[in-house]
Amino acid sequence: MVAKISVGNSLYGALAYNGEKINEAKGRLLTANRIYNDGSGTVDIHRAMEDFLSFMPTQSRVEKPVVHISLNPHPEDVLTDTELQDIAREYLEKMGYGNQPYLVFKHEDINRHHLHIVTVRVDENGRSIDTRNNFYRSKQITRELEQKYGLHDAERRNRRLDTPLHKVDASAGDVKKQVGNTVKALNVQYRFQSMGEYRALLSLYNVTVEEARGNVRGREYHGLVYSATDDAGNKVGNPFKSSLFGKTVGYEAVERKFARSKQEIKDRKLAEMTKRTVLSVLENTYDKETFVSRLKEKGIDTVLRHTEEGRIYGVTFIDHRTGCVLNGSRMGKELSANALQEHFTLPYAGQPPLTLSIPVENGEDMCGPAVSGYDDTEGGMGLLSPEGPAVDAEEEAFIRAMRRKRKKKKRKGLGM
Repeated sequence: MVAKISVGNSLYGALAYNGEKINEAKGRLLTANRIYNDGSGTVDIHRAMEDFLSFMPTQSRVEKPVVHISLNPHPEDVLTDTELQDIAREYLEKMGYGNQPYLVFKHEDINRHHLHIVTVRVDENGRSIDTRNNFYRSKQITRELEQKYGLHDAERRNRRLDTPLHKVDASAGDVKKQVGNTVKALNVQYRFQSMGEYRALLSLYNVTVEEARGNVRGREYHGLVYSATDDAGNKVGNPFKSSLFGKTVGYEAVERKFARSKQEIKDRKLAEMTKRTVLSVLENTYDKETFVSRLKEKGIDTVLRHTEEGRIYGVTFIDHRTGCVLNGSRMGKELSANALQEHFTLPYAGQPPLTLSIPVENGEDMCGPAVSGYDDTEGGMGLLSPEGPAVDAEEEAFIRAMRRKRKKKKRKGLGM
């Protein structure tokens, strides 16, 4: 997260810049301190100006008392408004502005949503808030917030998060460098909670990982070994010990990553967005290939694992929007491997979803009832007939009971 701090004399200018943008629906007011906020997400610029001036003493020796701060998370950081509010408050408190009047705006006029904060560095007694070493203090605070909220390190120059990763290509040479760069980048950008999820993520980029265990001179060791693969998942070339790429992708670091990812996904409810998207796609198709391709269009890759007979025994979703890798079963039984296997192997799998409307003959009233009388249901469409697929014993018993009930009514009507 990058913070930019500007100081100046024009309080109205800072308020007008943010207020006009917010009132034009290019963002919203998230929170305020000691300044009137009606909760609508908009701001009354003149009212805010009056509130600020009522707090500040009429005479002060402080030059450039107005502080305008922008907080810029990395574009891949997915944050709720509540999280953005918390980040802004914590930043201001650590910078010494926690008790000052301030307004926090969220700007949405570009794809990279970010915050703007307007406050003052003069307290009620006319004393200046300590702004010495602001640059270094701000940098330290943003680092702490990045770690606490699991954010990307947006200032790190040797990390090119905006550049899409490419699959490892063994034929292109320097496989060690390709594998190392890919593994390190994925560990930074994604969250995963198990070795299976980690392996599924790596497989998208033609890399796999295996655990290595052994005993050397009486000391037990655990390690990781990475290998390049072809598009079919077959290993190619020599394997590489994780130590060749640094401690950040070694066994202990990855174990810590599992625990940290689990907590972040839980605290920030990151799996909910993925689950909603997957379910919405699933309910509109019974075709496996269509399901996978539609999810990919929405920014989610699907890794399906099959037995030799072709049955699905594992499924992992890689959501590139949130940077989360999630086994289907983590999001509910309806997205487990067994549930998907059943969904894609039903008699109508591969067909478009069934329509709920019933076609009518020419000349019939389109607005009339689909069935004119109960007696007709035994013939024609056979809605209560036990013949046909997917009818179980319980359904057959129900149908027989309904028929007996109708026969009794007929006999009574005939006076029998």
